Amino acid sequence: MPLLDHFQAPLYPQRSWESFHSRWANSIADALQTTLPPRYFAEVHMHLGSQVEADVAEFEARAAPPANGSVGRVALETWAPPAATLTMPALFPDDLAVEVRDEYDDARVVAVVELVSPRNKDRPESRRAFAVKCAAYLQRGIGLAMVDIVTNRQFMLHNDLIQVLELGQSYMLPAANFSPYATAYRPLRRQEKSEIDAWLSPLAVGASLPVIPFALRGGPVIPLDLEGTYTDACQRSRL
Repeated sequence: MPLLDHFQAPLYPQRSWESFHSRWANSIADALQTTLPPRYFAEVHMHLGSQVEADVAEFEARAAPPANGSVGRVALETWAPPAATLTMPALFPDDLAVEVRDEYDDARVVAVVELVSPRNKDRPESRRAFAVKCAAYLQRGIGLAMVDIVTNRQFMLHNDLIQVLELGQSYMLPAANFSPYATAYRPLRRQEKSEIDAWLSPLAVGASLPVIPFALRGGPVIPLDLEGTYTDACQRSRL
């Protein structure tokens, strides 16, 4: 199925991009479950918005024992920390990801598919926060695929990632040539050198999507079928 524009009319705003991204992430996870070696499994991890954890009032409300709770338990006194030295503004990026985990290694994350959201690209600090998160994956040897079909924000997050990794202009790409786009990264040791293999695939509204490499930390590189999973998500969304 050709790539649709989920961020412009006629789909937007009648059809929610959040709902579609959620469905696509599940399609990717389902497809990976049929492709991954038996020791691995895929899970969808999604968090939209700026709230990273419950605030103190919400935590206390959730932690309160029920009125008819069981008796005989030892009450634990809540420890009150000292006043903070500083309170700083923060930005927590959207997470729309499919994580692959290794059952033989305490279910550690070995590869991640990141579906880019408009909020990941809407301002410089958002782009840097997303790039920092992706850099942290690569620096831990975790394979990464980044899929950006956002058409209403003309920025290439690959270049923000290169800036965070401090690799220099020669590894950046012209944003105009790769929007939307998909990238895949494989961090590895090769001949006593730490390197990152990268595969860069331009996407275009009205064109089919590619199959891209998807590297598992300490394991194989498997195919990630963007076209098949996208088609499945569109059909289930009735698009």
